[in-house]
Amino acid sequence: MKLKFLIFAMALAAMGPAREAPPPEAPGTPPAPARPMSPEEMPGAAMPATAAAVLREFDAAAVAPGDFLWTARPVVVFADTPDDPAFREQMQALRSRPGMLAERDVVVITDADPAAASPWRRQLHPRGFSLVVIDKDGQVKQRKPAPWDVREISRAIDKFPLRRQEIGRAGLAP
Repeated sequence: MKLKFLIFAMALAAMGPAREAPPPEAPGTPPAPARPMSPEEMPGAAMPATAAAVLREFDAAAVAPGDFLWTARPVVVFADTPDDPAFREQMQALRSRPGMLAERDVVVITDADPAAASPWRRQLHPRGFSLVVIDKDGQVKQRKPAPWDVREISRAIDKFPLRRQEIGRAGLAP
């Protein structure tokens, strides 16, 4: 009987604190605030997803893949020409719902000039139109040969392990 109780107690202790309990404080850290912080108050917080959210868009020649490591999720849109109907459709879809992308720390990189041979193009080797979703750790997570809706991109990002950790730390539901 005592052995069963001891095993039960050890298993219970190994589980750690309940989800509702705050994480243990490390020595030398300031105490947690009494109320939840708003997105504006959070250090290094991404822009809040509001109707006024603006899509963070960069030209592939102006930025390098390492510029966004651990800070943002690049969504790279490739095409052979800016007049490609799939490219135009994709950019219109991305610009129509920037709030969902801002929530997920997404930056959009556009590359519609194969002759420029940007570092993105050399690293990802696209053919024609291509949509590439990269996680914060720099790993390619999705490649699509056709335009994708912002809702589909958001759902795919919400399945990434790093995004799951962010959701868990923030106490948000996906």
